[in-house]
Amino acid sequence: MIYQLQDLRNDSEGFTRLGKLAKKSKDLFAGKLVLDMSQVNFLEANMASPLGAILARISDNFNRIKIRKLNRNVQEILQKNRFLAQYGYDPIPDYYRTTMRFNRLHLADAGEFREYIFQQFDSNRFSGVSDAATRVFYKKVFEIFQNSILHSRSETGVFVCGQYFPTQDRLEFTITDMGIGVRDSVQGYFKNSRIESIPALKWALRPHNTTRSNSGPGGLGLAELQEFARLNKGKIQIASRFAFYEFYPHGRERFFRLAADFPGTAVTIQVNTAD
Repeated sequence: MIYQLQDLRNDSEGFTRLGKLAKKSKDLFAGKLVLDMSQVNFLEANMASPLGAILARISDNFNRIKIRKLNRNVQEILQKNRFLAQYGYDPIPDYYRTTMRFNRLHLADAGEFREYIFQQFDSNRFSGVSDAATRVFYKKVFEIFQNSILHSRSETGVFVCGQYFPTQDRLEFTITDMGIGVRDSVQGYFKNSRIESIPALKWALRPHNTTRSNSGPGGLGLAELQEFARLNKGKIQIASRFAFYEFYPHGRERFFRLAADFPGTAVTIQVNTAD
């Protein structure tokens, strides 16, 4: 099977394109996927997280994957963050340390995830952020990983990647799982299969809402993440099934219905590192 990918930006169109790749390859088993990237002239580095998650699900079905016809700039960034290492490309040094390494973690690897966070989010990248705010950020990112363990039922694990833009005082980081998604989690909680993706995500974003059956903590943690983004003048984006959500500085938010089903959930945090 040959699939031609197009530009991947961290927006509703980018996740729609990944949803189409997931749908097209869903029944591929013990075969071969050739990912033609000749039309990819721009790829936001953090999008390696959801792309890698989808390709891992394909690979886990005993399929071989070959990536070809890479644009030079796209290939360079994907070699720097080590995304392409699993597909036969040698890593290249990132002398300016602007990339955050692509990594696949299994749900039992909480310790490895914690180590990854401390390595990738070092003091140089957070030099303009207070120690207290940095601790809150670490806590929220780790909660997203824990919520993947609690809610996603992802057999492929969790995929992380990001990019640092020092001249813009901006850091983008994405965590992706290939689990059941927010919609199915909320449907299971209410025992109502008629709840659609956007209403389900809106419910999950409300404070204190959780799909856990006991009284302990375990909500998706998204409401608290909104508050962090608001105070930091940052941004968050969530893609899950047919829903895409953006939260902007000053509390503005938008929901979009994706034209294709993006399996699982991807959460992107954009941090203002000058705040």
